[in-house]
Amino acid sequence: MNKTERKKFITIGLLWHSVSSDNLGVGALTESQIAICEEAASQAGCKVNYFIFGTQGGRDYVPKNVPVKIGGRVSIKQMLIGKSKFLNDLELCDIVLDIGEGDSFADIYGLKRYLFLIVSKFAVLAKGKPLILSPQTIGPFDYWLARKIAAILMRSCKRVYARDGLSFQYLKECGVTQNIDEVIDVAFKLPFNRVIHQDNKRIKIGLNVSGLLFSGGYTQDNQFGLTIDYPELIRMLLTDWGKRADYEVWLIPHVIPDELPVEDDRKAIVALSKEFPSVKIAPDFQSPSEAKSFIASMDFMTGARMHACIAAFSSGVPVVPLAYSRKFNGLFSSLDYDWVADGKKLTTAEAVQVIQSGCEQRDELKIKVDAGNQIANQRLIKYQAYIVECMKCL
Repeated sequence: MNKTERKKFITIGLLWHSVSSDNLGVGALTESQIAICEEAASQAGCKVNYFIFGTQGGRDYVPKNVPVKIGGRVSIKQMLIGKSKFLNDLELCDIVLDIGEGDSFADIYGLKRYLFLIVSKFAVLAKGKPLILSPQTIGPFDYWLARKIAAILMRSCKRVYARDGLSFQYLKECGVTQNIDEVIDVAFKLPFNRVIHQDNKRIKIGLNVSGLLFSGGYTQDNQFGLTIDYPELIRMLLTDWGKRADYEVWLIPHVIPDELPVEDDRKAIVALSKEFPSVKIAPDFQSPSEAKSFIASMDFMTGARMHACIAAFSSGVPVVPLAYSRKFNGLFSSLDYDWVADGKKLTTAEAVQVIQSGCEQRDELKIKVDAGNQIANQRLIKYQAYIVECMKCL
């Protein structure tokens, strides 16, 4: 092979991604982002090496035959004393795609997390590396200074992608208008293989239980300002569905951190299974694709983990997401899908009614899901095309 025939190698930094996170939503974004980049590289006639910068967990779902290195952790202290492996690894990157763990580029989770996110982004720009904010929820930034700094940062990015209409409008309200676009969550691209159940006679109902909401948030005092009683809602659904001999109810986790019980979906699921012994518990998934493959086997799904709901939607399963933040409303409304139970507006009984109605009208939801997936696919084609052009320019 002569020099002109060799494929060009590009190093992409994937900031705030993870291939080991116990939050399978973050993992879903990473697996999907890599899948998109691999297809883009094929179109651009190059090959890609990856540096992953983000939180670490207890799993390992690095895609096979993909050259991935775990980059240095983001440490503000190490940056200040000049001993940052993160900064050294950034030097090796040709371009950086930052997905902000999907919804962490905000100040609603606390200023400490915001500080880590904003400092890491400015570090990329300081190194002179092109920075693309990949499709994600932008904001909200409730503190005026946090919003002003974020706006300055985003205007300096090569491109900023909102994954929903509400975030896209919020960008404009923040004064970021020249380098922005709206697409959709990259997890619609997550690969999967549908699980086949031996018992196909009963209707399979998937209920994704959020350990975080079951605990009342990180602060354990209704941190997200819900108008519903989340544990009561779950119990009402299980009581009702338990009366149906034609239903087979599965409790499905999607965030499974061994060392953070307040957020562990499995802890809430185990407690519920003792109250409702007829329910079935999904396996302890080892990867986002494995979780999506299982969810794809359901006849209906509801849940409060957004990427569990995206896994259902993108695999064609009728789903009623239970929203605890505007990221749900923004994303699903962008797909012309209005079957969302808003946990910050409805009463517990009203939310239960929406979910039960969706379950009964599965065929109608299926039509809307299929139409929404066509919209999502077109938007991701647009995002991938931009990545192709960026690769060609490197």
